[in-house]
Amino acid sequence: MAAGKKESGKAAARRTAPEEKLPGVDEARAAFSCALTPELERTRGFLRAMRREPPQLLHLEGGDAASRVALALWWAALLNCERDGDEPCLACSSCLRLGADMHPDLFLLDGRAGSIKIDEVRALRPVLGEKPHFGRRRVIVLAEAQSLGVEAANSLLKVLEDPSPDTCFVFTAPQRERLLPTLVSRGWVLTLPWPETGRELSPDMRTWERALARFAAEGRGWFDLSQARGALDAAAAQQVTLVGQKALADCLAGRESGELAALLRPLPAELLLELSEIFVECQDALLAQVNPLLALDAMATAVYRVVREGKRIAGSGRPS
Repeated sequence: MAAGKKESGKAAARRTAPEEKLPGVDEARAAFSCALTPELERTRGFLRAMRREPPQLLHLEGGDAASRVALALWWAALLNCERDGDEPCLACSSCLRLGADMHPDLFLLDGRAGSIKIDEVRALRPVLGEKPHFGRRRVIVLAEAQSLGVEAANSLLKVLEDPSPDTCFVFTAPQRERLLPTLVSRGWVLTLPWPETGRELSPDMRTWERALARFAAEGRGWFDLSQARGALDAAAAQQVTLVGQKALADCLAGRESGELAALLRPLPAELLLELSEIFVECQDALLAQVNPLLALDAMATAVYRVVREGKRIAGSGRPS
């Protein structure tokens, strides 16, 4: 290494990782658990078929965030498992390190809690010129890649223009449409089964669903709940946003569901589309590290406005 240059603490730690104490099996395997469900067997089958000639860039869409990221790690294990079989053993040194994010050839840029910055993308450049240190393939995972800023996405495009045969990228996102089309066009897309929207909400999320339904119908009650939950973090706020998306999906599918879906059912199609955009905008705001309660309050206010507009249309006799 050239004099005067120092590696970052994380990069240096990765180089020495093979000599560190291995994580416990249970600790490491927990990271893969969401990828091992029967619902994802077909998707895992596609990955098995690609493992000998993996694409430079793989997109994982659909499902939920936990399943997408877990499957990205399972793919990294499949490419680097020491037993080199059709399934990662999830017990060898390589698999355990991947599950614990201690593998020197795994780089996880995590957009679940905030935006992925351009400096994180630029830091990959010197690494890509090297051979993998410990495994057969270096795997770079961009978890919830819709949180990439425009500059970071463009920087990543430049990285992908100069492919490294030993490096595989994995992007996870709810839908490919949330990413730059130029990024999507450079990779393979696998769609995980969409989660069952008809499943029952947890008691806590049911409380939020009822509060949003009441606020949308009557314009009251929401802020009492949101102010009482002042410690709500971005991950929990994302779950509240999903409550709205679930109600919308149940409404469109004609399923019997909670109070919010019943309230939305009479709305005309253009307003239902506007609601979908409101929920996505709230998710994007949370990824951009907007205060979770401010983001949820803005979402609730926008839902109230749309429902009020629906009532005005119905009262005017305009056909939906």
